[in-house]
Amino acid sequence: MRIAIAGAGNVGRAIARELLDNGHQVLLIDRDPKALKMESVPDAEWLMADACEITSLDKAALNNCQVLVAATGDDKVNLVSSLLAKTEYGVPRVVARINHPKNEWMFDSSWGVDVAVSTPRIISALVEEAVSVGDVVRLFSFRKGQANLVELTLPDSSSCIGKTVDEIELPQDASLAAIVRDGRVIAPTPTDVFSAGDELLFVASSAAENQIKACFIAN
Repeated sequence: MRIAIAGAGNVGRAIARELLDNGHQVLLIDRDPKALKMESVPDAEWLMADACEITSLDKAALNNCQVLVAATGDDKVNLVSSLLAKTEYGVPRVVARINHPKNEWMFDSSWGVDVAVSTPRIISALVEEAVSVGDVVRLFSFRKGQANLVELTLPDSSSCIGKTVDEIELPQDASLAAIVRDGRVIAPTPTDVFSAGDELLFVASSAAENQIKACFIAN
């Protein structure tokens, strides 16, 4: 898969290394000559250009990319490059970095963003997940489908302890994606039995998210 990354700073280069290790082709784009540290990611393609300009994105052959990652430190640049990637080049998947939480509301499909990544939100969600037992915690939002990745850790008092996956009726638009138990990730089957301390990961709509707790925690 060919992936373009707008922003060749520390974040962009770190993403590029991970993607290259996973066998993808990566193009790093940045308009600042000081950011073009090609020796730091020698296997990537590099382009000194402004990711907010059509002529630059033409040079990047963005129409041949399956993913654009807007990873600059400027939210305006990330939004504009996301919009151009989606509307002018039809890039199937656009992932954008949110630098300032106050701008989060703009990072949606109207700006061409499929997935918005907010570091403050992720950190706060992980803190909540670490200390919350018996509460539904949103870990991540998939903007394109208006779905969320949410987590629920089962307390000893959970009404579903000892029951199988098949015995629990989930709300509409909610799906149990994984069970994390003793450090292992389990792909749930209908016969798996819930245990106290299980971390349950769901993909759910916002409406269903609010109903999940009632399925597992007795009032």
